[in-house]
Amino acid sequence: MGVAKRDYAQTRDGLKIRYEICGQGEPLALVMGFSGSGRAWGEPFLQGMERSFTIFVIDNRGTGESDKPDQPWTLADMAADIVSVLDHAKVDRAHIYGISMGGMIAQELALAYPGRVRGLVLGCTNCGVSHSVHAPPEVVANLMPLPGATAEEQARRAFSAACGKAFLNSERGRQVLDQAIADMGKYPMTPVHTFARQGAAIQSFDTHARLGEIKAPTLIIHGDDDAIVPHQNARILAQGITGSRVHTIKGAGHMFFWEAPAESAHVAAEFLETVK
Repeated sequence: MGVAKRDYAQTRDGLKIRYEICGQGEPLALVMGFSGSGRAWGEPFLQGMERSFTIFVIDNRGTGESDKPDQPWTLADMAADIVSVLDHAKVDRAHIYGISMGGMIAQELALAYPGRVRGLVLGCTNCGVSHSVHAPPEVVANLMPLPGATAEEQARRAFSAACGKAFLNSERGRQVLDQAIADMGKYPMTPVHTFARQGAAIQSFDTHARLGEIKAPTLIIHGDDDAIVPHQNARILAQGITGSRVHTIKGAGHMFFWEAPAESAHVAAEFLETVK
């Protein structure tokens, strides 16, 4: 990322949310997935997005340099957090690009605050527990903290489930993962209680019956080798959101924005540039 302006917004329930602004162009809020801070997007993807947009890179509550309360919350609360960031930065309307849990937050945001959303990009996500195609529990278990595991062991377990097979077995994939692990100590770690709180919020999330109410122009991006949120979920979302379209990244897993950062940025930018 280029030179970033860094700031804190305050949420309705009094928490501090850390965000960074970088780039130039229309505002675009990036909403990260389960347990990740804004650092988890990876530099190649962020550089791709900041060429076309003023990007807002946000640490979700419970991660990074944002507050990390050990109390229950919902994904609707996390959507309100994103709006608090936009309010603090005096941005009326922004594009929203959310991946995984961040894509769920983005759906809640588009439903509760339709006037704040320009274009919507939903990456590797689903519409909640009732109508989604679920991953096997043993795959999802790799994302949860294991008592006694080191941070590196934990990260490698998660990556083994989250990345596509082609990427995991490539030299570039190994380099990217090694670098990500080397960088982990440079930013606050996500505490164990956040995994539980965000996990509970995901379990209570369900937008299936409301998808038809999403009016923002919507692009759905999904890797076809996603073990965590299987690719069929993209079709379920597309059937529910009128006028939406799907872009499939061939051979990519759940971390498609790491695995194919140029394509992940370019396809989204091309779509969002058509949104008035």
